[in-house]
Amino acid sequence: MCGRYVIARAVGDLVSMFDVMAAGDNLPDPAWNIKPTNRVPVVLESAKGEDEPVRRLEAGRWSLTPSYSKELNMKFATFNARSETAAEKATFRGSVKSKRAILPADAYFEWKTEGKTKTPYAIHSPNDEILAFAGLYTWWPDKSLPEDHEDYWTLTATILTRAAVGDVSQLHDRTPVTLPPSFWDEWLDADQDGDQTLVDAAVAAATPVAEALEFYKVGPLKGDGPELVEPLNS
Repeated sequence: MCGRYVIARAVGDLVSMFDVMAAGDNLPDPAWNIKPTNRVPVVLESAKGEDEPVRRLEAGRWSLTPSYSKELNMKFATFNARSETAAEKATFRGSVKSKRAILPADAYFEWKTEGKTKTPYAIHSPNDEILAFAGLYTWWPDKSLPEDHEDYWTLTATILTRAAVGDVSQLHDRTPVTLPPSFWDEWLDADQDGDQTLVDAAVAAATPVAEALEFYKVGPLKGDGPELVEPLNS
């Protein structure tokens, strides 16, 4: 699973890295202790009133809410979606088909439990390269507001997870689907209808990235700042 993560890159860096053509307003600042329902940067491709889909960087709410839901807050956790079943679950299957995204990260946190002690670890790529979490998104309408209200639509997103492989399996049996750059275009392609075959292909493409992930012990995750990803020596 992935319940906390870090994205410390500036907006301009993300725009360049992901070949973004349009950046939304009010994008979130760098953060080192992102939690479900927090605002996060989301890379997606959407026409959004234009003739052709455009790659965009938007601010989204980390926890997917399907458009048919009457409430923004779901009764069950939707910040992660299991890759094995996402294409068949009512909450996610529409997004698998046509609303796929990437949620950039510098690292994510996982806890190792030994007895009653839970120790946090920061998980990252070997060269501290960007982690591109395969995600899904929706635009949720707040029907209590007029359709022309600026808050009528809320972008919501989830991170796909898979069975852990490599060393990180020592910490947890699940890990995010971490896409390599070679698969970004295919995953984001708004003209391609997605299905379980595409999700499985994403998981396969992500395997070498997942197998290479490294981790180290960190201190308690309190507050929000770069000190949270400093290695704990003891």
